[in-house]
Amino acid sequence: MLTDAEKDLLRDHYRAIADNLPGFRPRAAQRRMLAEIANAFGRALPVNAEGEAVERNGESIAVVEGPTGVGKSLAYLLAGGVMAKCRAKKLVVTSATIALQEQLVNRDLPFLIEKSGLELTFALAKGRGRYLCPYRLYQLTSDHAQGELLAPDPTLALWERKPEQAEIDALRQLSDAFYYRRWNGDRDTWSENIEDDLWRRVTNDRHGCLKAGCPNRAECPFYLARETLETVDVVVANHDLLLADVTMGGGVILPAPEHSFYCIDEAHHLAKKAVNQFAAEHSVAQAMGWLDKVAALATRVDALIDKPELSSNAIDAAGACMESLTEWLWLLQGEPSLEAASDNMEPSWLVEDGVLPEYMKIPAANMALSARSLYKNLSGMADALGALRKDKQQDALLLDKTNADAGFFVGKCEQLVALWDLFEKEPDEAAPPIAKWVTRRLDGKGDYVFSASPVSAAASLAATLWRRAAGALLTSATLRSLGNFDLLLSQTGLKWLPDTTCVALDSPFNFSEQGELYLPPLAATPKDPSAHTREIIDWLPRLIDSSEAVGTLVLFTSRKQMQEVAEGLDATLRERVLVQGELPKSVLLERHYTALKDGRASVLFGLDSFSEGLDLPGEACVHVIIAKLPFAMPDDPVGRTLARWIEKRGGNPFVELTVPEASIKLVQAVGRLIRTESDYGRVTILDNRIVRQSYGKKLLASLPAFRRI
Repeated sequence: MLTDAEKDLLRDHYRAIADNLPGFRPRAAQRRMLAEIANAFGRALPVNAEGEAVERNGESIAVVEGPTGVGKSLAYLLAGGVMAKCRAKKLVVTSATIALQEQLVNRDLPFLIEKSGLELTFALAKGRGRYLCPYRLYQLTSDHAQGELLAPDPTLALWERKPEQAEIDALRQLSDAFYYRRWNGDRDTWSENIEDDLWRRVTNDRHGCLKAGCPNRAECPFYLARETLETVDVVVANHDLLLADVTMGGGVILPAPEHSFYCIDEAHHLAKKAVNQFAAEHSVAQAMGWLDKVAALATRVDALIDKPELSSNAIDAAGACMESLTEWLWLLQGEPSLEAASDNMEPSWLVEDGVLPEYMKIPAANMALSARSLYKNLSGMADALGALRKDKQQDALLLDKTNADAGFFVGKCEQLVALWDLFEKEPDEAAPPIAKWVTRRLDGKGDYVFSASPVSAAASLAATLWRRAAGALLTSATLRSLGNFDLLLSQTGLKWLPDTTCVALDSPFNFSEQGELYLPPLAATPKDPSAHTREIIDWLPRLIDSSEAVGTLVLFTSRKQMQEVAEGLDATLRERVLVQGELPKSVLLERHYTALKDGRASVLFGLDSFSEGLDLPGEACVHVIIAKLPFAMPDDPVGRTLARWIEKRGGNPFVELTVPEASIKLVQAVGRLIRTESDYGRVTILDNRIVRQSYGKKLLASLPAFRRI
C-alpha cells in the first residue's frame, strides 16, 4: 500500500511541474496512469531473509494502454522514480527502439528533474558488445604504455591474417584516443563508423573477458559503465538487454529483478523479442571448423594447468560432436525438402510439430549430450586458467592469451548447447511446441544451419521476470487487441499472474471532431493482388489533392505492391510521392517537410516501419491511406509451427492469432493521423474485407471513434 509520505511526494512533484511549466495542463488520463503505477509498486512484496523474492502473482504489475497525448513517459518516470527512491529499488526503464531510449536520456529525464524537483540520477545501459576491450586493443597495438603502435610489422600483432593498412591506421586512432582519454571506449560515441569486422577484434564477450584477472580492468569501459549503473537511480536500457540479463539469471548486467521496478515502454514488442532471445542456431561448417581446433587448444591448456582430465575429456567430446554432426549430414541427405533446386538456393526443412522422426531422436540426444560434455570441460579449462592467472604473474601474457582463446571456444560451445538442448527437447503435449528447422545453403562450399525456437516465451517470461520482479509496468499506445488485453497477457505469460492490473486510459483527443473514416467501395479484393493494385492506382488521384500543401501517408504491407503503385501513378501525382527505401528515412522526412514549407503537396509511401513511431503532427499528415489490412500470415517456421499447434488443439490460428495481431497493427497505423489536440484529417482503408468479412466489424470497433463518411 502507498504510504501518506509517498502520496505527498507524488502530489508535490506533480504540482511542481505544473508550477514550473507555463501552459501546463494536468490531464486526467496522465494522473490516473501515475496513480496506477504508484499503487502497483506500492503493493510490491518484500524479499525473504535470504534476499529472495517471495512468490508473486502480479499484485505489483500494471498493464497500462496510454494513447498518444497522455504523456506516458512523464507519468512512469515520476511515479516510478518516487516509488523506487522510497522503496530502495532501482527504476529500470526499457524500450524497443533507440529513438525512445535517446529521448528518455536526452529529454524526458532531464525535463522531469528540472521541472519537478525530483532528484534522480540516471544512465543508459548497453550490452558488452558496444564497448571496447582495452586488453584486446592493446594486444593488437603492441605497446600501450606510450599510447602508440610500436609494432609496424603486422605479423607481430595478434591477427590470424595480415591486416590491411587501413585497419592498422584505424586501430592506431582508437588506441591513441582511448589512451589519452579523448574517447571513452563506447562504440556509439566514436565520431566515425567502425567496421563490424574491425570492431569484433577490439570488443569482447563474457566468455573471453578476463574479468577480475584482467590487467586493464580498472580502465575497462564496460565495467566502468556497469559500476555507474550501481550508483544511479534510473537505468535506461532496451528490451533485448533486459531479456538477455534475465536469461543469464538476472543481475548480471542490469540490477537484479528482486530489487527493480521495471517500466517497460513499447511493451507490445516484448513477446516477440523474448521469443527471439530464447531461440538458437548454428552452422555445421562453422561448428566443424572450431571443433577441429579444440584439440590444439586443449594441448596448450594442458601444458599450463595440472588437470589433464579436462583436456582429455574436451578432446573426446569435440570428437564426439564432430562424429554426430557428420551423422546428421548423412541423415539429412534423405530429406526431400532439402534437395537442391535452381529456384531456391536455401531450401529448408521444418520438423513437423517440432517432433523429430524416431530415427533422429537418438542422434539428437547424442549430439546434445556431447555438446554439454564439451561445454563442461571447456568451462573447466577456462576456470582453471583464470585461477592460475592470479598466482603466476610471470606467465601472465601467455595465460591471458590462452584464457581469451578458451573463452572464445566456450562461447561457441554455448551456442551449440543452446541449439541441441532445444532440438532434442519435446515439451509436454499441453505445452506449446518448439519450432525446429534445418536450412541448406547451396552457395560456396555448401552448408547446413540448424535452428530452433520456442513458439511462445510466456512460460520463460513468467518464471524469469514477472515472478521475480519487485514491480513492473507494461505500457504502450497500443496494447489491446480487438478491445481487450487477452493477446498480450497470453503472449507475455501474465495470464498466469491473476492479480495483474490492466487499464486502458482514455485518449485526450476528440476523435469524432478531429477525424473521419472513409471506406471506399472497392470492387477488387487483396486476394487478387493485380486487380487490387490497379484499383489503388485508380483511387489515389481521387483521394489526394496534389495541389493542396498538406501531407499524406500511404501505408502498404508489401514492398512489391508499393513499388507497383508508385510506378503506375500519373506523372502529376508521382512527382509528389516519396517512397520508402529510395532514400534514407531521415532524408525522406526532410524532403517531405521542405515540400510542405514550399507550398507543395507531399505524399509518403511507407511499409510497416512507417506504421509505428512516425510522428507527423499538424498538416504534415492530414490523410492516412491504408492499402491493405496488415495481416501477417504465419509463413515463417515459428509461426507455422504455432499455427499448426493451435489447429491440432481445435483452434483457428487466423481467428486466435492473425486477426488480433492485425488489429494492433491497424490501430497503430491509424494512430499516425491524430498526434495533437489540434490535428485533423481522414483515414481511408482500401481493403473491402473490412466491410465484407465478419472479422471486419471487430477491427472497426477497435479503431478510434472517427465519424464515418
